[in-house]
Amino acid sequence: MIRTEAEYQDALKRLEQDRQVISMQRSRLQELKLQESEVQRALEPALAFHEQLREEVETYERLKRGDIAPIESLNEIGRILIGLRIARGVTQRQLAERLQVSESQVSRDERNDYVGITVERAQRVIRALEGTVRLEAHVPLDGDLVAIA
Repeated sequence: MIRTEAEYQDALKRLEQDRQVISMQRSRLQELKLQESEVQRALEPALAFHEQLREEVETYERLKRGDIAPIESLNEIGRILIGLRIARGVTQRQLAERLQVSESQVSRDERNDYVGITVERAQRVIRALEGTVRLEAHVPLDGDLVAIA
């Protein structure tokens, strides 16, 4: 997951470099008179990595727009906290200042997706980012799902 603007810019550069490398590799393989299926098979690892990076860039861009997908489990709360910070345009350093902790602490927490975070600490992060969180629980009743708010 891309967590900072610097990582995002690096990813954009890597995407462009990958496009160029893949294009050159494709040309070389075609010069060897390989069939298209063989060329595709040879490029498969590079294409898969490129696609994964492209998806990470798209996810970061969605987060910047404030498009944060709901989570299905509280174990995913870290993704919401990181997404909220990105959507607010707040750097890790700025969040650290608001929380009165070190930037390395915020970086470490995000790198670990806030695993093991307490409810109180999550609420501090949400407040520091001037965000809100809505929690829903669904329980099956007679085969239907009903929201409890």
